[in-house]
Amino acid sequence: MSNSSTAEQTLIQPNAKSSYEVTRQDLPLSCPMPGMTLWNSHPKVFLPIEAQVTAKCPYCGAQYTLVD
Repeated sequence: MSNSSTAEQTLIQPNAKSSYEVTRQDLPLSCPMPGMTLWNSHPKVFLPIEAQVTAKCPYCGAQYTLVD
C-alpha cells in the first residue's frame, strides 16, 4: 500500500495554478496534463501551443506558455 500512497503524493493538483510553463518534451499538450489527478478535473482537452507559444484551456482558463 505504501507504493500507491507515494504515487498519489507525486501527482499534481489539477487547476491549482492559473499559469504553467511547458517545454517541447510536454507536447502534445493537454489540460489536465499527465501527472495531474483526473478525478476532480474537467475532461481532457488537447491545446495547440506549437504555433502561438501560448494556449489557454477553454475549461479552466489555465494559461500555458511554451519555453525552450
